[in-house]
Amino acid sequence: MPAVSPNAPYRLVRRDWGFLGEFRAMASPCELLIASHDEDIAYDMLDMAAREARRIEQKYSRFIEGNYLWRLNHADGKRQSIDEETWQLLAFAKQCFELSGGLFDISACPLMQVWRFTQDAKMPVKADIEAARALVGFACIEFNSQELLMPQGMQLDVGGIAKEYAVDRVAYELAESYAGISVLVNFGGDIACPVANAVPWQVGIEDPHQLDHAAKVLAITQGALATSGDTRRFIEVEGRRYGHIVDPRTGYPVNGAPRSVTVLGPNCVTAGMLATMAMLQGEQAEDFLAEQSVQFSIFR
Repeated sequence: MPAVSPNAPYRLVRRDWGFLGEFRAMASPCELLIASHDEDIAYDMLDMAAREARRIEQKYSRFIEGNYLWRLNHADGKRQSIDEETWQLLAFAKQCFELSGGLFDISACPLMQVWRFTQDAKMPVKADIEAARALVGFACIEFNSQELLMPQGMQLDVGGIAKEYAVDRVAYELAESYAGISVLVNFGGDIACPVANAVPWQVGIEDPHQLDHAAKVLAITQGALATSGDTRRFIEVEGRRYGHIVDPRTGYPVNGAPRSVTVLGPNCVTAGMLATMAMLQGEQAEDFLAEQSVQFSIFR
C-alpha cells in the first residue's frame, strides 16, 4: 500500500479499511486506526490527536525542566495554584491511592529518581532508597480545586496515569468531532475505541518472552485496554531481575510481579489503574483482578 501525506512529524498510510496514522509522543509510538477513506478527515484526526498528546506530555512530563509539573515539584513546600485539569488528575490519583491501600502513589517520584532502568543502570544503595522513601506519601498532600500543598522535597510523577489519560482525552475529542467514524487510539499499547466499529479491531498482546511478537490477539469493537509490565524497563543484578514497578512501602521493585498485565475496561484510565494495581499485588495479581470482575490477561 502506498504511503500518503508523509509530512513530518506525522505519517499517514492508506489501508484497505481506511488510514493508519503514526507519530511519537510520551516516549512511545502512537497510532490511530481510522475507519474512513477520506484522506483530509484522516489527516485532521491525526493532527488533533498528536497535538493533544503533545500538550499533555509537555504539561505533565517530569523530564521537562520548567514545565507545569516541574514548577509544582519545585515549590519547596509552598502552596501552589492549580488548574481544573490538574485537580481532576489529583482527585483520580487519590482514588487510586485509597483503592490500592497506598500502593499506587504518584508521590513516589523521589524513588523513581533513585531507581534507573537503563542498560547501564546500577543497583541503588540502601541509604539513597531510604532517603527517597522518606519523601513519599500521598496522604501528606493537601489539595482542592484551586491549590496544592506538598511537603518540601516531595515530588509527583504522573507517568502511571498520564498516557492513559491522554488516550482517553484524544478518544473523547475524536468522538466529539467525528462521531460517525470509528477509530482506534493506541499510545504505546494503551488503547481506546470510542466509537463502535462494525468489524472488531484486532489487537495483538505482546509476548513478554518474545518481544515484538503477539502472544494472543483480542477483538475489540468498543472500549479500552491498558497494559502494565516490566518487559522493557528492568535491570538485572547478580542474576536477579528488578522490574520498574516500585513498591512505595519498601522502596524496592515489587516481588513476584507478573511480566505483564493487560486489562480491558470502559476507558483507558480505569484499565490502566487496574493493570498497575495488579502489578503492585505481586503474586496475588490474578486474585486481585478476578475480584474486580474485568477481563484481563497475565503473563509470568
